[in-house]
Parts: sequence; structure tokens; C-alpha cells
Amino acid sequence: QNLHFDLSSLQAAEDVNVTFEDQQKINKFARNTSRITELKEEIEVKKKQLQNLEDACDDIMMLDDGDSLLIPYQIGDVFISHSQEETQEMLE
Repeated sequence: QNLHFDLSSLQAAEDVNVTFEDQQKINKFARNTSRITELKEEIEVKKKQLQNLEDACDDIMMLDDGDSLLIPYQIGDVFISHSQEETQEMLE
């Protein structure tokens, strides 16, 4: 029963004029909002990468210095083996 529409309000909504300047502001706002979302996602990815590097550094520091182990280090799809010291330097 509350489905009564006021015809004058519908016409008023259709007659809204947006100036070119206002449309430019709306577009700029939309672009900025989109960019903020992208940057927030990028920050989360970087935080995860940083945490992974910190964890790797901690794990390497826990190794016994007397060990002459070669540590596999991934660059892209390739694993390269480095000494503990070389790997530590690369992570830092």
C-alpha cells in the first residue's frame, strides 16, 4: 500500500543537471577511490613480503655458524644456492 509514487519527485530526479565541472569532480573522486583501493591492496602484499623476508632472516640467524650449508634462494622460478652469509646479505 505504500507503493504510491509521487510523479513530481520522479520527474525532479530525472531533471537533475550535472555541470561539466561537477562531472569532472565526480570522475576524479572515483579515480582517487579506485587508486586508494589499489594502494591498500599493494600495501598488504608488501607487508606479507616483508614478513616473509623477516622470517627467513630469523631462520638463517638460528643456524649454527659452524655449518657450511648452502641455502637455496629462489629468484623467480630458479633456486640458487648461497652460503649462509651470502643469503643473509641478500635478504637484508
